[in-house]
Amino acid sequence: MGFALARVLVAEGEDVTIVGRSVDRLAAARTELEQAGSGRVQTARADIGREEDVAEVFAGDQQVDHVVVTAADASGVYGPTARLATDTARYVLNTKLLGAWLVGKHAAGKVTESLTFTSGINAYRPNGSNTIMAAANGALASLASGLAIEMAPVRVNVISPGWVDTPIWNQLAMDKQAAFADLAKRLPARRIGVPDDIARAFLSVMRNRFITATVLHVDGGHRFT
Repeated sequence: MGFALARVLVAEGEDVTIVGRSVDRLAAARTELEQAGSGRVQTARADIGREEDVAEVFAGDQQVDHVVVTAADASGVYGPTARLATDTARYVLNTKLLGAWLVGKHAAGKVTESLTFTSGINAYRPNGSNTIMAAANGALASLASGLAIEMAPVRVNVISPGWVDTPIWNQLAMDKQAAFADLAKRLPARRIGVPDDIARAFLSVMRNRFITATVLHVDGGHRFT
């Protein structure tokens, strides 16, 4: 989803910096993005769960217009709470919630327009096997509300996607295509989301200067099925 947003921005001629843990993946993404348009593409290697890494991303005097956080890692987080390793739960919170908080902490004074986090449908439709991820995603709404007050007039929002066909599903032990086909029949939108759907949602809250402390649901109506 973050890559889709970067592709749209570069195609519009905007300069972007993409951040991730893997140098190789960043290099590959940069090569592909540079072919998408005239915007400049820079990369920075960082682990969102490490404060020193996040601080380094925002070090120096350079300001940025917008920051979007899409970091997530679903490895090993699904299953009954009684069987979930505590270290795994802490890792989820460290990446999804505290990582977002670290970005808010170190982006303050450097970002001039907006900060946007990425939540998810499980915050609003927990199913009994994703409780810790639901808790982390749900807490982002409160984090955004608090930061919207602290960082004003910088706007802080949350995009909450439904099921979107991204590589994160490959980490889960499930028949993705069968699950997607079944859910698409039940969704009011009658289809699963694609990364470009979420990219356009990011753009809507980035560019509307009267939206802040808001969760924008982009889930095809999943909350109501």
